[in-house]
Amino acid sequence: MYYLTENPHGGNSGVRLDFSASVNPLGTPETAKKAAIAAIDSSHLYPDPCCRKLIAAIAENEGVPEDHILCGTGAAELIYAYCAALRPKTALEASPTFSEYAEALEISGAAMDRYLLRRENDFFPDGDFLRKIEEDSPEVVFICNPNNPTGRLWDRFLLGEIFDFCREKGIRLFIDECFLDLSGGESLKSRLAEYPGLFILRAFTKTWGMAGLRLGYCLTSDKELLSKMSRVCPPWNISIPAQAAGVAALGDRAFLERAGELIENERPRLKAGLEALGLFVCPSEANFLLFFAPEDLGEKLLKKGIALRDCRNFPGLSPGWYRAAVRKSEDNAELIAAIREAL
Repeated sequence: MYYLTENPHGGNSGVRLDFSASVNPLGTPETAKKAAIAAIDSSHLYPDPCCRKLIAAIAENEGVPEDHILCGTGAAELIYAYCAALRPKTALEASPTFSEYAEALEISGAAMDRYLLRRENDFFPDGDFLRKIEEDSPEVVFICNPNNPTGRLWDRFLLGEIFDFCREKGIRLFIDECFLDLSGGESLKSRLAEYPGLFILRAFTKTWGMAGLRLGYCLTSDKELLSKMSRVCPPWNISIPAQAAGVAALGDRAFLERAGELIENERPRLKAGLEALGLFVCPSEANFLLFFAPEDLGEKLLKKGIALRDCRNFPGLSPGWYRAAVRKSEDNAELIAAIREAL
């Protein structure tokens, strides 16, 4: 909970159209909603602290052993638990990227070094990042794939090279794949057994439109790390409705396929609409777009009940950078019309 501080992230519940939170444009699956509602009848009980049914469903869905999985109240809790359990002294990320890695490290007593991605290269991660890893030799490397807020997928060959180098040198590799299922990218989960230092973060938040239920999980073959993280997290942290909704969502693959088709159709249309207004739009493979506009655009749109994600607080980005979620066609059209009027 943010106490006496401003929320640095997206998710504005007080607006008519919220493009600031990049969740599934179809919302929450009906199967998950019904499961969560039915689970309310068990609210007088404590939730399963081991999330047995949920972990079994995740293991089947991901094709990994159950003892490779730990659940948390959203991806954020697991990021903080990871840093608190490891307490690394040095870490490296490619910026701009999700701010909670650095925030969690700071609380744990470490500082994040950064390799800045370049606008002239459309923020695409290149081989120079691997050379930066070789030079710095950090304890942990953080990678968001696809990256947030740029929407760029990492080249799978480069990721393979980074994985091989980290395994050879004993460097831990943290891969955030929370947006991966909505991008069509390739996961590194098939290599979990090769190196215990590989840690993969996933969440129901974006993929299944369950941001309000708070449910995430991680994958690693490092059982000792998972044990330490579980001691950092409070017991009974995942509610009965959240666990039930997670199990139900994983059984509804058709929902995910429909969302993927919608995003693939709408993302290029939204990008073309923004570019037609003379704005620079970063190429994206995710369910959101990063673009550059006049600094006051966000304020003007809020007056119309439309929220963008102001990205000025991302290291490497300045005022004027915004992120917009890919939503349904009619919502995207309204956003373009509102930006045209504001400009």
